[in-house]
Amino acid sequence: MPTEKKPQVTAAPARRRELLDTAAEVFAEQGYNATTVRTIADHAGMLAGSLYYHFDSKESMLEEILRTFLDELWNGYDTVLDAELGPRETLEALVTESFREIDRHRAAVAIYQKESRQLAAQERFAFLAESQRKFEKAWLSTLERGVAARVFRSDLDVRLTYRFVRDTVWVAASWYRPGGQHSPEEIARQYLSMVLDGIAVRT
Repeated sequence: MPTEKKPQVTAAPARRRELLDTAAEVFAEQGYNATTVRTIADHAGMLAGSLYYHFDSKESMLEEILRTFLDELWNGYDTVLDAELGPRETLEALVTESFREIDRHRAAVAIYQKESRQLAAQERFAFLAESQRKFEKAWLSTLERGVAARVFRSDLDVRLTYRFVRDTVWVAASWYRPGGQHSPEEIARQYLSMVLDGIAVRT
């Protein structure tokens, strides 16, 4: 890696997005620490030195990948939360929005799942911890409202339920592929049916 930053030029938005998408796939597959700028450049079909004209480091690439994902996630979440829906409807909308984000940013979600705890300790990536706190508050408050309104069971362990929903939704990034047999909305519908209604036949 060069000791001095090379002058950057502004890439066309489409090309910049393409390079970030490539970097995200490599980070998700190989891990952030194991990935070099040369590896990203090889996958993008360019020389490592050429990549420095667009980004000053792999840290910059990772930060932009994660910020873009989280900004879009919170745009969707805030729209849901501001709508003042009932607790069940809010939960359904948050789950659906989550699967849409996995569809849009599958690799970024995978990176977040694997790397966020370690990255959040760095000042540059402190926004990850703040996002996690907001995320937890949004989900817990929705579940607590549901219990208080008797929409969800009164014996529900809210924090355990939150962890279950969180982990089972976002782990989908490990197997989901955009353009597959099911749309993100259909996956969300099936998921919600299992979580809210169970999988056993009622007698």
